[in-house]
Amino acid sequence: MAWEEFRRGKGSKEDVRKFELKLEENIFELARDLKNKKYKHGHYSGFYISDPKLRHIHKATVRDRVLHHAVFQILNPIFEVTFIPNSYSCRIGKGSHKGVADVEKMLLKVSKNHTSSCYVLKCDIKKLFDSVDHGILIGIFQRKIKDPETMRLLREIIGSYSSEHSDLLQPRGLPIGNLTSQLFANVYMNEFDQFMKQELKVKDYARYTDDFIVVFKNKEYLQDLLNPIKEFLNEKLKLGLHPNKIEIRKYGRGIDFLGYVIFPHRIVLRKRSKKRMIRKLKNKISTYKHASITKEKLNRSLQSYLGLLSHADAYKLSRDMQNHYWFWLSE
Repeated sequence: MAWEEFRRGKGSKEDVRKFELKLEENIFELARDLKNKKYKHGHYSGFYISDPKLRHIHKATVRDRVLHHAVFQILNPIFEVTFIPNSYSCRIGKGSHKGVADVEKMLLKVSKNHTSSCYVLKCDIKKLFDSVDHGILIGIFQRKIKDPETMRLLREIIGSYSSEHSDLLQPRGLPIGNLTSQLFANVYMNEFDQFMKQELKVKDYARYTDDFIVVFKNKEYLQDLLNPIKEFLNEKLKLGLHPNKIEIRKYGRGIDFLGYVIFPHRIVLRKRSKKRMIRKLKNKISTYKHASITKEKLNRSLQSYLGLLSHADAYKLSRDMQNHYWFWLSE
């Protein structure tokens, strides 16, 4: 049930508890509104998080978020089968660690076990979530979904938010806080993935949300990809590449992807990621000392960080993290 899936890990939140006090009444009211075609998406509340860069999160009401889970459960299996294997964001069995492992395999293959030249084109889509064109996204859904009521509901959810990149004739943007936004972004960017694989015939390509890379044996091929990539993104999806985040880099210099740097024979954690991890652990310990979180929650944070390090050649850093943990805890 969508409610049970949504509630997991959120039972202590005030707005969730309030909704749950009249759960049956609230769920039946939502169902009636959907059945009678009267459902209207509510307003968002905004706040900022550092992840690590500052992000503006837009949080929908509990009622709307329960519906988002229901929509996701129905639509995700339909579109999941259309996605390419090397798209890694917000998909079961994928994720950043799988992405890094697969890219390492691509590099190993193209470099012929580190015996031949190998280069990577690395790019970033500029402000992806803020820039998704509502009309284009709805058009993509219409190719697959023929039920008019489902399309009416999707228009309501998509149209419930517009970013500062919108205008009256061209609404744009997906709220980062919505579960449906993760699916919508994958559906939208699948158009680009298919272009890369089917039209440009790129063999070694990987994407995670707005970051993508292409692996090849020479620079010229990668340089020649840039113009058709830019044209497709601009003409078909109204998107652009971040001009300061286009890079063609030799494998031996290290490939920075999803928080890790992949070198021949080893993978290390990005320096910024190391510093952020240590800072967050120290802050968690301080929070624990002020009785704001439990020892169990603090330990889960440590284990989570150690889990991230287990995907890299980071034995020394893992040991240092544990030493820092016990030292700060005893201060």
